[in-house]
Amino acid sequence: MIPVSALSREATATARSQPVASVLTVLMVAGMIIAVMLTTGRTVAAEQQVLGTIDSAGTRSITVRAEQDAGITSDVLDRISHIDGIEWSGAFSSAIDATNTLIPDGTRVPARYVYGTHFDRLGVPRESPVPGALAFASPVALEQLGMLDPSGSITLTTGVSYGIAGELTVPDFLTELQPLMLIPQPDVAGTEPVNVIIVIAESPELVAPVSDAVLSVLAPTDPTKVTVQTSRALAELRALIQGQLGSYSRGLVLALMALTGALVAILLYGLVMMRRKDYGRRRALGATRGLIITLLVTQTGILALTGIALGTGTSLLILAAGRAPLPGVAFTAALAILALTTALIAALLPALVASRREPIRELRVP
Repeated sequence: MIPVSALSREATATARSQPVASVLTVLMVAGMIIAVMLTTGRTVAAEQQVLGTIDSAGTRSITVRAEQDAGITSDVLDRISHIDGIEWSGAFSSAIDATNTLIPDGTRVPARYVYGTHFDRLGVPRESPVPGALAFASPVALEQLGMLDPSGSITLTTGVSYGIAGELTVPDFLTELQPLMLIPQPDVAGTEPVNVIIVIAESPELVAPVSDAVLSVLAPTDPTKVTVQTSRALAELRALIQGQLGSYSRGLVLALMALTGALVAILLYGLVMMRRKDYGRRRALGATRGLIITLLVTQTGILALTGIALGTGTSLLILAAGRAPLPGVAFTAALAILALTTALIAALLPALVASRREPIRELRVP
């Protein structure tokens, strides 16, 4: 068995001995890579940007709003936790006016108790030094309270005071509750009235079934006082955009791959016909058919890798110069693997033809 290093050296030497054909193969593969990157790659990058924008608007959020006398309490979170396909859920009390303790007559800002787990999803530290006794406010809320820094205390209209322990980074699905001030309650009795429930599905496609499941476990005393707001329309738009752009991208890539594969196969077949006496001599010297096939396929693989590197580098420079969105590493790697596979498959037929050259016929002197 011939060592891989020796086979690679022989394949490289063979490629150098036919510079025109080698350069054409490299340019064809590079051209295919550039064409795909500047069309489908740009489309995929744009798709990722559009989908990211849609996702950032909360395509996976489900908001349940209940009036004060709807009869929904914090124990609903325990029932929701048994539903599959949910990434996070939390429940909020109705808004309670609060003022800066040092400015009793100052601007009133709504505060809400929040029940559940994983409060870090809301920008609240995972561990609190005084659980249930601290509040966290958004920059808008702090400004209205007259606090330059997230420190001090607030007093609710119920007379209860809480220390401000930090500033909130308001997630997209809570922007409607601005100005936002939350008082996390990790320990709940299950009887606390709930005014807002936020559920985040694991994917946009699960919004519809998850929202239906959440509705089935709410158990309100008066269902007419409960409304559900989902991002189902955004989720459907996301799926539509992804489907249309994906089908266009796949069709274009397949067409370019087929064209490049056919051109590589034709070029290599022509080379085999031109150098059939060379392959005949190799067969006469003891080269097996498998060795001839491996040699030609290895040669094509080396040229294809060179073309892939050249095409990828060139296309990325062109996209960067035009400030166009760049496709991700996964797309670029997949394209490189697909291009290499296409070139190797295209080389198989010419390699089989070369391996079947009969030494006696090719070396016969007329």
